[in-house]
Amino acid sequence: MYNFTNMNKTGKLFVISGSSGVGKGTLLKELLLQHPDLKLSISATTRNPRPGEIDGVNYFFTKKQDFEKAVQNGEFLEWTEFNGNYYGTKEAYVRKTLSKGENLILEIETKGALQIKEKLPDSILIFILPPSLEELEHRLRGRNTEDELSIQNRLKEVKREIECSKQYDYRVVNDDLSKALKELEEIINRNLGV
Repeated sequence: MYNFTNMNKTGKLFVISGSSGVGKGTLLKELLLQHPDLKLSISATTRNPRPGEIDGVNYFFTKKQDFEKAVQNGEFLEWTEFNGNYYGTKEAYVRKTLSKGENLILEIETKGALQIKEKLPDSILIFILPPSLEELEHRLRGRNTEDELSIQNRLKEVKREIECSKQYDYRVVNDDLSKALKELEEIINRNLGV
């Protein structure tokens, strides 16, 4: 096990994206369990906290008008609206964490990731790919949580995301969790000079 903390250095920002059903959540959970020195970035949101969620731990819960003011003041590296709520990454939080030598992992969608790369060119973008579109469709259908139209819309979005992923620094295929985890660790090591 490596210790990814940078002593007396600026930390690195790793931005991880991947389509729904690709297993990025499981992959990130395993990575963070094995490397507690990596820190998961905290996003701001205007949605209400769910049971058990804590402000400043799961999200920075923000009033809609405060979020909109922060957008006008240019305080976000990226932000988006989803299902009537805003989500975003506060620039001050990211810069403060990195300045302490801590390495951050940010899990966001492709549009936001590319916005961050524009503002922080040293950030490392990693896209988690499914083994194939057929396998991803099989996983999505296996969940039994969405109707046919939702699945078709999601698959259309997946194709757009995969096209965007060509602009990422790295692409990792998650066809085997332990293999994908090892590849992710190697990417992090390489970028930290470990």
